[in-house]
Amino acid sequence: MRTSIQGFLALGDSYTIGEGVTAEARWPNCLAQRLTDTGLDLGRPKIIAQTGWTCAELANAIAAEQPLGHWRLVSLLIGVNDQYRGYPLAEYGPRFAQLLDQAIALTAGHPQRVLVLSIPDWGVTPFARADGHQPALIATQIDQYNAIARVQAVARGAAFLDITAVSRRHGDDAAMLAADGLHPGAAMHALWAELAKPLAAAALAR
Repeated sequence: MRTSIQGFLALGDSYTIGEGVTAEARWPNCLAQRLTDTGLDLGRPKIIAQTGWTCAELANAIAAEQPLGHWRLVSLLIGVNDQYRGYPLAEYGPRFAQLLDQAIALTAGHPQRVLVLSIPDWGVTPFARADGHQPALIATQIDQYNAIARVQAVARGAAFLDITAVSRRHGDDAAMLAADGLHPGAAMHALWAELAKPLAAAALAR
């Protein structure tokens, strides 16, 4: 039986499901539209993501949904809730590796069609400052998580996109945030989609 070829599968947490923004404003949907405008039509993305999910919860959701077929593009953005809940850093590496290997398997074993995005730095947001968090500590931990994800992505041949820098540059700008002062707003999602566009286009060309 021939395995069906699907378009774009986006895996993650609140940053992918777009907490506080409309469905059309989510960065995966913005990216899909930008690719369509250039002649690379992936259709509407399938998103497996929920606010608050950790690596383990995303893994459970993928197992439950069993997204069928092989996907032309798979994105993975996960880990902020592991950091937020204070899970040991040593646990992130193997859990992320499992998810990354699942993502690669969902492309029929083509790691170049997997796009890993770095974790944004929520410590710079008004929510973090008002709630008494420690921005410097959060930044250090986010950098450690991202270093693990980058090494694993590069080792497997997947693309890695740093969106942490832009989150830090615009994280205290109300125009770039959702109403809760924590999650990215539509303008930030659009910026992430624009940054992801050349990497996604290159991946689809291989």
